[in-house]
Amino acid sequence: MIVKDSFLAKLRQAFNLNIYEVKIWTALLSRGISTAGEMADISGVPRSRSYDVLEILEKKGFVIMKLGKPIKYLAVKPEEVIRRVKKNIKEHADNKLLKLEEVRGTKLFDELKLLFDNGINLVDVTDLSGAIKGRENINDHISYLLSEAQKDVLLITTADGLSRKAGCFRKNLKNLSQKKISVKIVAPITKENSDVVKELSRFSEIRNTQRINSRFIIVDNKKILFMLMNDKEVHPEYDAAVWIESPYFANALGNFFNVVWDKLEDGRKVIGKFGGK
Repeated sequence: MIVKDSFLAKLRQAFNLNIYEVKIWTALLSRGISTAGEMADISGVPRSRSYDVLEILEKKGFVIMKLGKPIKYLAVKPEEVIRRVKKNIKEHADNKLLKLEEVRGTKLFDELKLLFDNGINLVDVTDLSGAIKGRENINDHISYLLSEAQKDVLLITTADGLSRKAGCFRKNLKNLSQKKISVKIVAPITKENSDVVKELSRFSEIRNTQRINSRFIIVDNKKILFMLMNDKEVHPEYDAAVWIESPYFANALGNFFNVVWDKLEDGRKVIGKFGGK
């Protein structure tokens, strides 16, 4: 049996298998039923390893051992393998999440918080900054900043950025609204994102700009996250941002934001022009 290395590599990544496991599995799939020795010969996996590999694949639900002599193995249908793998991943993830949640309220968690609180008190305010790479990491940090907000949030973004943020931070914005925390958003409002504007208007005030091309967020006039790249010209993995905790700078930037805010058209009026969507 000849299987391309690229095909084996994709299977390894998709099903989290090592090279011996994926070779034995594909060998069995090509035969339907076979002995360990036959699969070793077909796949090129050493016979001394084939039994261990088959035992692992059996535990993972990829193969079934057929009783009798010689011992043979049956291939499980790929559809059923995917179902079993998804089930195992979910159970593993749920167990991990449960263990992490159980850490809260324990002495271990209290000690972690104490270490952080003591350490942060020693940090100079000028050191409270950092660079963040990758849009996923940026979004994680925005979510964190929103969860920490106490008074207000000022956000300016692009038309596409507004749609992305609706998907990523819908829950955060809803929580802020329930806490009566002010959220102001400035973005280009278009026919394509008018539904998003309508939805987010339930949790925030949105105003339209077609001239400003910028992306940043200010939280409590203290914390700033400033995106450095044009989101239309950069791949999400190479997006970059700078995080700064500086009340002086945040307050100054917030004042500029509010001057612009007062001159912008209410987002609800803008979407009304698109047929009331």
